[in-house]
Amino acid sequence: MALVDIPGSKSITARALFLAAAADGVTRLVRPLRSDDTEGFAEGLTRLGYRVGRTPDSWHVDGRPGGPAVERADVYCRDGATTARFLPTLAAAGHGTYRFDASAQMRRRPLGPLSRALRDLGVDLRHEEAEGHHPLSISASGVEGGTVTLDAGQSSQYLTALLLLGPLTRTGLRIEVTDLVSAPYVGITLAMMRAFGADVTVDGDVFEVAPGGYRATTYPVEPDASTASYFFAAAALTGREVTVHGLGAGALQGDLAFVDVLRRMGAHVETGPDRTTVRGTGGLRGLTVNMRDISDTMPTLAAIAPFADGPVRIEDVANTRVKECDRLEACAENLRALGVRVETGPDWIEIHPGVPAAAEIRTYGDHRIVMSFAVTSLRVPGIGFDDPGCVRKTFPDFHEVFGAWAAAGEDR
Repeated sequence: MALVDIPGSKSITARALFLAAAADGVTRLVRPLRSDDTEGFAEGLTRLGYRVGRTPDSWHVDGRPGGPAVERADVYCRDGATTARFLPTLAAAGHGTYRFDASAQMRRRPLGPLSRALRDLGVDLRHEEAEGHHPLSISASGVEGGTVTLDAGQSSQYLTALLLLGPLTRTGLRIEVTDLVSAPYVGITLAMMRAFGADVTVDGDVFEVAPGGYRATTYPVEPDASTASYFFAAAALTGREVTVHGLGAGALQGDLAFVDVLRRMGAHVETGPDRTTVRGTGGLRGLTVNMRDISDTMPTLAAIAPFADGPVRIEDVANTRVKECDRLEACAENLRALGVRVETGPDWIEIHPGVPAAAEIRTYGDHRIVMSFAVTSLRVPGIGFDDPGCVRKTFPDFHEVFGAWAAAGEDR
C-alpha cells in the first residue's frame, strides 16, 4: 500500500488566512499549504498591515477585527483567485484606500458579480481598466450590511467572499443567491466560519450571517482533495493502490467525491474516518457524469478518459471555461494532440477510447492541466509540458512526489 503525503488544501488555507486576519486574537494554522497562491495571500495580508508569522509546521496570524492596520496599501495578488477575490472584500471592512492588481492571467478572470454585490452594499469600489476585472481600488469605510442578491454561476468564490465578510458588517448580511456552482466549496466556508465563532444560517438559496466578528483558534488544514485526485486517478489507471491520510468520511472538501467517479469506473475505493484508499482493478469503464460540484477535478478525469472501455462524457462544467484558462477547451486540445477523439459543447466534453501517442502538452500556465496530464504520462511515455513549473501555484514539489510514486510502482 502506497501512502502519499498530500500538501494542505489551497481552499482551506486561503479561507483560514482570511478568518485568522479578521479574528480577535492570534490564530495558529497547522500544516497550511505553502505554495505560490497561499504565499501570495499571506504577502497580501502583510501589505495590509497584518502580522503573519511562520514556523516549519504552522503559521500564526495576529487578527484585527477592525480591518487592515494601514490606511493605504497596494496589493499584488499574483495568480491567486482566492487572493484576488477575498482580500478586497476583507479590506472593504476597514478604513482606508486600497489598490489591488494581479497577473495577466488573473486579470482575465471575472470579478463582476462580486464587485456589483459589494457596490450594492455601499462599498466604494472602482475598476481601473476593464469593468469587472483587476486592477481595482477600494475607498473603505466599513460595511453596514443588509440584503444583497448575488449571481454565483461563474464561481462559488463570490459567495464565499461575501459570507466571510458578513460577521464584519455592522448589522449582518443576508445573501440571496442565484445559480450557485461548486456548492461543496461553500460548505467548506460555512464550516470554517462556524469554527471561528460565526453565526450563519442557510435556508435554500438564502444565506444569513449575523454580525459579531470571529474568535481566534488553532485550526488544522486538511490535505488538498483536488491534489489528491491525481494520485487517486493514477492508482485507478495503473492498477496500483494509494492511500491518503487526513481525507476521510469527515473531510470538508467536496472534491473528495472524485473517488466516487472512480468507483463508478471500476476502481475499488475505501473511505475510512480519516483516510481514503483507491485501488485500480485493471480496467476503467466509460460513463456520463455531472461534475458541476467537483469541476476542479474535471481535467483529472479527462486525462484518464481515453483508457476507458467506452466514451466518458463530463457534463455541466461551463464554469471550467473561466478558471486559470479555459480548462474544457485546453483538455480537448491536448487530448486531440495525443490523437484522441474529443467532442465539446458549451458545458460538456465527450472523450472517446483511444491509444494516445506522445506529444507536448500546452499548459496555458494552469497547474491543473500539468498535474492531470502527468497522470496520462503513466501510460504514454514521452509526454512533455511547455510550462511544467506552473505547479508551484498549489504543489511546488508535485513532479518529485508524483515521480517518486510512479518509480515505486516500477520497482515492485
